[in-house]
Amino acid sequence: MPYTGKRILLGVTGGIAVYKAAEVARRLTASGARVKVVMTKAAQEFVGPLTFQALTGEKVGTTLFGPGAEPLEHVSLGQEVDAIVVVPATANLMGKMAAGLGDDLLTTILLAATRPTLLCPAMNTEMWGHPAVQENLARLQARGILVMEPGAGELACGAVGLGRLPEPEVIVEALARLVSRQDLAGLRVLVTAGPTHEDLDPVRFITNRSTGKQGYAVARVAWRRGAEVCLVSGPSALAPPYGVELVPVNSAAEMLDEVKSRFPEADALLMAAAVGDYRASQPEKEKIKRGSREMQVTLTPNPDILKEVSALRTRQVVVGFAAETQDLMAEARRKLVYKNLDFIVANEVGRPDSGFAADTNEVCIFAREGVPVRLPLMSKEEVAARILDRVAELLAARGPEGRGA
Repeated sequence: MPYTGKRILLGVTGGIAVYKAAEVARRLTASGARVKVVMTKAAQEFVGPLTFQALTGEKVGTTLFGPGAEPLEHVSLGQEVDAIVVVPATANLMGKMAAGLGDDLLTTILLAATRPTLLCPAMNTEMWGHPAVQENLARLQARGILVMEPGAGELACGAVGLGRLPEPEVIVEALARLVSRQDLAGLRVLVTAGPTHEDLDPVRFITNRSTGKQGYAVARVAWRRGAEVCLVSGPSALAPPYGVELVPVNSAAEMLDEVKSRFPEADALLMAAAVGDYRASQPEKEKIKRGSREMQVTLTPNPDILKEVSALRTRQVVVGFAAETQDLMAEARRKLVYKNLDFIVANEVGRPDSGFAADTNEVCIFAREGVPVRLPLMSKEEVAARILDRVAELLAARGPEGRGA
C-alpha cells in the first residue's frame, strides 16, 4: 500500500456504521500511515475516543474548546495531512459542508482544509435519495470533494437498498489514489491478467497455474496513479480492483477480441495474462465419458495475442510478460524482438515465493536498449510500481502527441 509515511485525517461522524471506521483506522495504521482521528459528539455516542487512540497511537480530537483542545488545531489539521477521509459521512455532516457551516472541530477543519478529501456516506435508503441530500452531494462534488457511492444491501434499520457504508478495505483502496502520485492521470491503461480456459468438453478444460495476482496488482497500482484502467481477465478468484473496469473472458480467442477492440484507445498495454498456447481442435459438445482405452486429444495453437495486437500499435507503449522454466534471458530477448515490445518482464516459475499464486515476485526487465534490470524479491504491488515507472517514463518521453484522444 502507498501509505508509508503518509499522514491521514480520519473524520468520524455519528452513525451505526461508525464501527467500520475503527477498522479503517486499523488498516491505515497497519499500512504505515500516521492517522489522526477527529470525532463529532454524535460519533462518541456510538464508539469512545479511546478505541481510536488505541488503534492509532494518536490523541483523538473531539472538541474546539475546553480541556484537551489544541489552539489552531481546527486550521492546521486539514492543511498538514496528505489526505482527509470521513467515515461514515452522515447527511448532517454533508449538509453542513455544503452550506459552509463549521460548528464543531470536524466541520471547522473541513472548512479550512486544503488537502484532498474523500467522503464515505452511510445512511437510510430514503435519506440517501432525498433531494436535499443529493443536491448537497452535487455541490460538494462540484467543489472537488470526492464521494464514494454507498453500497446496496440490508441496512441497520431493516430496509434494503443503497446506503450501506463500503467495506473498510474498499475505503482504504479508494483513499490510496489521493495519496499516490498521479503520473498516469489522463491516460488509458489496458491490462490483461489470469489464465485462459480452453474447453475440451462442457465439463473439462485446459488451463495453467496463473491466478492473476500480478496482472491485478498492475491494474490496481495504475488506477491509484491516476489512470483510467481496463482489466481484461481470464477466470480468477480475485476481487476486482476498486475503480477498474473489469472485462471477464474465458478463452484466448475471447481475450484477443476484447484486447483488440480496446487497444486503439489505449495509451499502454501490459499483457500480464498467462494465455494458453493451445486449444482443442474439436471440443466435444457433450461430456466425454470415461473409458478403459487411452484417449487422444488433438491440439491447435492459439493466436499470439501480444504479437497480433502489437502489430497494430501507433503510439502505444506495449509491455509483455514471460514466465519461463529455463533459458530465461534468451527467451525474454527473443520475445522482446519477435513481438515488437517496448520491454518485457520475465521471471522463472516453480519457486514457492515467486511466480504463480505467490504474493511476491522476482523479475528481470529486458528493454530494447541497455542492460537487463533484475529486481530483488518483492511484493507484486512493488513489482507493478516499478513496471509502471518505466511505462510513465516512456509515455512522458513521447509527449502529448503520443497519447490517445
